[in-house]
Amino acid sequence: MEQKIKQDQGGNIGKNIREIRLERGIGQTELVRMLDLKGISITRECLVKIERGIQHVQVQQLKGIKIELRTSFDELLK
Repeated sequence: MEQKIKQDQGGNIGKNIREIRLERGIGQTELVRMLDLKGISITRECLVKIERGIQHVQVQQLKGIKIELRTSFDELLK
């Protein structure tokens, strides 16, 4: 069973993912495609929910997002 990271009420992880993604000029569809090429299962709808803080992010997804956005766990989890 895949571990999930629970977001707090403010959805800070999702907010941070969105901010960093936009800073890098990467669209949601592009990020999903990048993750898919790495074998990480995620849909655009799932990414939207994660960014809005209404869905938990799986550990594998978070690792992939960290790599593709070229950021750190500290930046994602702050």
